[in-house]
Amino acid sequence: MSELDIARREAKLAAQQLSESWEEINLLYSIGEILGRTVNLDDAALTILTEISETVEAKRAAIFVHDAGSGLLQPLAVLGAGTAKLTAIGIDDQTSVAARVFRTRQPLLVPEGDLESPLETPVRAGAMLSVPVMWTSPTGSIPLGVVTLSGRGAGGRFTAGDQKLVAAIASQIGTAIQIDRLVKASVETERLSHEMQLAHDLQMHLLPSPGVVAPDATCAARVEPALSVGGDFYHLFKLGQGRTGVLIGDVSSHGYQAALIMALTMSAMAIHAQNSEDPGEAIAALLVTLSQELQQTEMFLSLCYVVVDPERGELRYANTGHPHAFVVAADGAVERLTAIDPPLGLGTDAPRGSRRAWRRGSDLLVLFTDGVSDARDDRGRVLGETRVLEVIKARRADSPQRVVDGVFALVEGHMGRVTPEDDQALVVLRS
Repeated sequence: MSELDIARREAKLAAQQLSESWEEINLLYSIGEILGRTVNLDDAALTILTEISETVEAKRAAIFVHDAGSGLLQPLAVLGAGTAKLTAIGIDDQTSVAARVFRTRQPLLVPEGDLESPLETPVRAGAMLSVPVMWTSPTGSIPLGVVTLSGRGAGGRFTAGDQKLVAAIASQIGTAIQIDRLVKASVETERLSHEMQLAHDLQMHLLPSPGVVAPDATCAARVEPALSVGGDFYHLFKLGQGRTGVLIGDVSSHGYQAALIMALTMSAMAIHAQNSEDPGEAIAALLVTLSQELQQTEMFLSLCYVVVDPERGELRYANTGHPHAFVVAADGAVERLTAIDPPLGLGTDAPRGSRRAWRRGSDLLVLFTDGVSDARDDRGRVLGETRVLEVIKARRADSPQRVVDGVFALVEGHMGRVTPEDDQALVVLRS
């Protein structure tokens, strides 16, 4: 063979290799374009699979994506299966090519007759090429799925070049899957954030305006949930003949479930408070209403319900495990309205009522939850009940609103930029 013939042969081979490389480069670019403009990976998967199959001349193909929750490889796109239905494949399946590739994280060229799983029959016709879909994170490579190809034209076998090309495409698919998941997670987080804000707004609207008890009493109140929604709350009732009902509650948790218990309590108590003059009887009726819900959620509820009766000069109350309930006298003396019964949900006995004298115009009713006194600073130091009461005693002659403002100024000053660990609620009333 002359030097000219050798040169012509080498040029022809180079042109052929260049043509094949160009086809591969063009395919990679085309798939990059598809993934770049797609919003939903599900919509682009079949188009990508078709492009791959045409390039490597495969009649059957599938893209599987791993579902971590079920441990299954779920088919994302299927080509050439006809009417047969391709089902999910367990990653521990010992006969499945896709499952083995996912487990080993290595591509596999399988000759006809080897590893023929019934689950892969719809996309298997002769030899099979299977490549893992990977995502490279800062902590290492993570398998996300598998691409399988089979039924190459004229019974041909897949080559190492085919494997290299599909591996490059699988890398693009892996990036797309991860981006798709992050986008969906971001949308879900945004949706939950929006729903939490709506729930917070609803919860705040459930709390009554302190002005509802005027002119029988002057009242101020404030609730600050640790999360968007919480389990600390208060309620106010005009009971007739100058009497005022005041309820404060603290559900044993915070978040959605606590907020649901809170809403149910407020709704039920609005009825029971009007149907019973005795606070103990009203809370006993509430316990009957809530017992099933508290049992199912394994939550409990501390409550203090007070009825102020200026005409009789009397205060009546029932306290089920609520520690921070006080009457502050004009001279600064502080009397705790002691909890006699356990929180609702921790006992079955009917709560009992108590009473004490009430001095119109001078006595100050103060109810708050432990999120106020247990507020912590950046060094973990607890504010404490004593300091809260000192502010209240110092402002006892002021309006209830001034007292509330003073207490929360103390709490916020103590916490600084620290996020509260618990809900905070405070009610102050003078008749």
